[in-house]
Amino acid sequence: MSKPNAAVSHHDLEVAELRADRDLAVEYLKAAMESLDNPDDRAAGLLALRTVAEAYGGLAAVAAEAGISRESLYRALSPKGNPTLKTLLAVLKAVGMRLSVEPDHHVPA
Repeated sequence: MSKPNAAVSHHDLEVAELRADRDLAVEYLKAAMESLDNPDDRAAGLLALRTVAEAYGGLAAVAAEAGISRESLYRALSPKGNPTLKTLLAVLKAVGMRLSVEPDHHVPA
């Protein structure tokens, strides 16, 4: 008799998918970063960046690479976090990404 497969959480599957598909991780973060503009939805963007950090080395390794403590990274990327621009840029760099700017298509030219 074989053992039943252990349940895998949605979060663990999401981390594995993002780790396996770099393009998906980039698009995932692009979409999530748009939520940072909205204070009512900011937590989603921060948690998405945290998930990508987990996928690309884990929070402890990303924190070390970014030059911040693991505890500071956990706080910054928590639902109520408020990372500095320096922290945001360092985390993105640590996961092999960078911040870019695009025109807002919702604003008339």
